[in-house]
Amino acid sequence: MGHRRIQTAGAPTAIGPYSQAIDGGPGDIVACSGQVGLDPASGDLVEGLEAQVRRAMANLGAVLEAAGLGYADVVKTTLFLTDIGDFGTVNAIYGESFSDPQPARSTVAVAALPKGARFEVEAIAVRPRQADAIGRG
Repeated sequence: MGHRRIQTAGAPTAIGPYSQAIDGGPGDIVACSGQVGLDPASGDLVEGLEAQVRRAMANLGAVLEAAGLGYADVVKTTLFLTDIGDFGTVNAIYGESFSDPQPARSTVAVAALPKGARFEVEAIAVRPRQADAIGRG
C-alpha cells in the first residue's frame, strides 16, 4: 500500500502545495502538517494566543481523527512560537491534549508564521498494530 493523503473539513484547507497529513500505510506513521489557529469554516485566524493554541490543537485533533487516530497515537510534536515568552501559556494548553506518556517534543522560536499566527503545531503519529489496537479497546 502506498502513501495516502488525509483530508478533513474539520481542519483548514492546505494553503499551499501540501497535504493535511500523509498516512504511510498499515502499521506505519502518519505525518501531520503544521496547524495554526485558522478556523476551518471561515479560513480566518482566530484572535488571541490562547484561542489560536486551542484552535490549532483542535485542527490537529481533526486531522488525527480523519486518519483514524487520536492524540494518544502521537509520538512526536514540534511547536513553533513567534514569541518564546508565550511558552508557559502554550505549554499549559498543549498539555490538555496529551496524557501519560506525553509525546517527545521540540519547541522552536521563529520570526513569523503563516497568516500572522503566533503558534503552530505539527505531529507524527504511529498507527497501532492490530494486536495493540485490540488491547486498547
